[in-house]
Amino acid sequence: MSDESPVPVSVQLGEVVPPEDPEDWGRPLTWIVAAGMLVAPLVAAAWFVAAPPGAPDTAVTGIAVVAALLAVGATATGATQRGARRALFATIGAGLFGALGLVVVGTVLAEGSALGIATLAALAGLIGTVAAGLLGSLLADSGRVRRFVSPAIAGGATAVLAARLLLGV
Repeated sequence: MSDESPVPVSVQLGEVVPPEDPEDWGRPLTWIVAAGMLVAPLVAAAWFVAAPPGAPDTAVTGIAVVAALLAVGATATGATQRGARRALFATIGAGLFGALGLVVVGTVLAEGSALGIATLAALAGLIGTVAAGLLGSLLADSGRVRRFVSPAIAGGATAVLAARLLLGV
């Protein structure tokens, strides 16, 4: 195949090009995927550094916000995909990665109950991510905005509700 082929080298060779490759990072959707997976851990890290939370029952709003961001970020990642299975697995995979990031942030910044708060936010966010992934898979063949907005609203709302239920509020 020639160098002028519109098909990326990674597709031509049948393998995935590492993210360090400028071919991947030059594409806007790659940035959406990365931001979707990292938004919740980054916001949690900023929260834990700027205003370390106390007990989980006093941080209900923060937990709900981080959980909703996890679900919405994962939905943004899933919305970059076409096809029901791809959208579902991209959403769930991004949610799992973001939840792992939350637990790592909570572990690194484990002052007081940061780890417990990060874990609660991760669990609630994953519940919202599953809801968003299921709805996103149904809308996977529609326009990009439509396959993001409805699942993001559903996932964020489900994550907030899950956070409140997990905390007994």
